[in-house]
Amino acid sequence: MSTPAPPTFPTSRAAVDAAGAVFAAPATTGSTNADLLAVASEQPHGSVLVTLDQTAGRGRLDRSWSAPAGETLAASVLVRADLDDRDRGWLPLVAGAAMRDAVAALLPTGSEVAVKWPNDVQIGGRKVCGILCQVAADGSIVVGAGVNLTIPADRLPTPTATSLAVEGASGAADDLADRVLVAFHRAVLEAVVALAAGGPAAGSVRSHVRSACGTIGQQVRIELPDGTHVEAEATGIDDEGRITIRDRAGVSRGVAVGDLTHLRYA
Repeated sequence: MSTPAPPTFPTSRAAVDAAGAVFAAPATTGSTNADLLAVASEQPHGSVLVTLDQTAGRGRLDRSWSAPAGETLAASVLVRADLDDRDRGWLPLVAGAAMRDAVAALLPTGSEVAVKWPNDVQIGGRKVCGILCQVAADGSIVVGAGVNLTIPADRLPTPTATSLAVEGASGAADDLADRVLVAFHRAVLEAVVALAAGGPAAGSVRSHVRSACGTIGQQVRIELPDGTHVEAEATGIDDEGRITIRDRAGVSRGVAVGDLTHLRYA
């Protein structure tokens, strides 16, 4: 990884360096995920690339991620671990739960913070963070996160978005970014260790993901890859990481990929 511009996250850098990983904080970049994917084979497990100015970020389903300079965190973490295919599939969900915990710790008591399956973090039903996991050429996985830090209410990208500042978090953008990143990085790496260990440790991680998921118990609409959709009740997350649903005919099944919306009936 090339020498970055002076980082603005000193605590995060210390935490990452202490874990024996590499930390880079460019002043601006197109995409932290793309940058880390390009050099993944040369970097150790747990390495981080982070910025407050990402100009060409992407989300799930190749959607663009609007990220005003200086007001949003873009961070990517490299995961290289001996995980089977099922546990690798849990990484996006694990990352969502890790970010949910990091965000909740910064907000006033009583804030409703949950994960919309598979990994959008919401506060009171509005999105504050998106997660995108991508596989590098060497088989490692880059876990990317974009967090709205200090965007004011009148400049949020969509009516269904929010930011930490809007929801009552205190601090400047670099301070909030630092605190989010330290907690997120630690939680993701600890969960990866647990998944690799298997047994009760891995079971505990999956249980935590389920407890953080606000989709379970909701009426949802899922746009499926074949262009069809289904409206159903979300009943859980199975051992493959799929959202389980029961449709209006009472038929239950798991869905691995889809664009999910929570339905709110009057």
